[in-house]
Amino acid sequence: MEHIFIAGPCVIESAELLDTVARELVRVNSLLGTDIIFKASFDKANRTSLSSFRGPGLERGLQMLSDVKQRYGLRILTDIHESWQAAPVAEVADVLQIPAFLCRQTDLLVAAARTGRTVNIKKAQFLSGEDMRYPVEKARAAGAADVWLTERGNMFGYNNLVVDFRNIPDMLQIVPTVVMDCTHSVQRPGGAGGKTGGDRRFVPQMALAAKAFGATGWFFEVHPDPDKGLSDAANMMELARLEDIVRKLIA
Repeated sequence: MEHIFIAGPCVIESAELLDTVARELVRVNSLLGTDIIFKASFDKANRTSLSSFRGPGLERGLQMLSDVKQRYGLRILTDIHESWQAAPVAEVADVLQIPAFLCRQTDLLVAAARTGRTVNIKKAQFLSGEDMRYPVEKARAAGAADVWLTERGNMFGYNNLVVDFRNIPDMLQIVPTVVMDCTHSVQRPGGAGGKTGGDRRFVPQMALAAKAFGATGWFFEVHPDPDKGLSDAANMMELARLEDIVRKLIA
């Protein structure tokens, strides 16, 4: 089965950042024969604080993602938060991602499905893997031909996530493509004084453990200097480490 890899910065910070990351994805793809999908968000609509950086917005963000697609030949994944965003985003993105907190939003799922693009639904932090059959049913009933599910951990108490890797085989009973979100799963939501913390040192272990449980895809938020990132700084992985972990996963 084809391995699916998704990588990119959490949020669009600048054209220069997108170029830096895209060039590295092209290099890794050429070296390892992979087809890493480029990910970045045009709007982080679920930041902890009102003052947190959200991104350039829909119009400018889609233009920047389109530039990456045209310049580097990479497939694009980005998330949508409202139903009306689905159609314009589908003009650029190959995969529309449904954020975990919104995976039960029927109108959002239906709008994404109707675009004809692949729909990647992230499992909510409060749901089991088995519960994800219902969002998938909504998307398929609305015409989605290709639906992926993504594991990103569960909340057990405050400001922490725990990954129950049994969710991966459970979700593989629903769809053939289950992605492990290796960086969001090491978050500590809202646990850093008005922003989300995290612990990136566990990212490689999350990826390898997910492989052992049968994952068919891996999602990494990467940045050339994560500590200076404007969103998810604590759990983004260093861009320079991407080649090594992808190499291990395809071995």
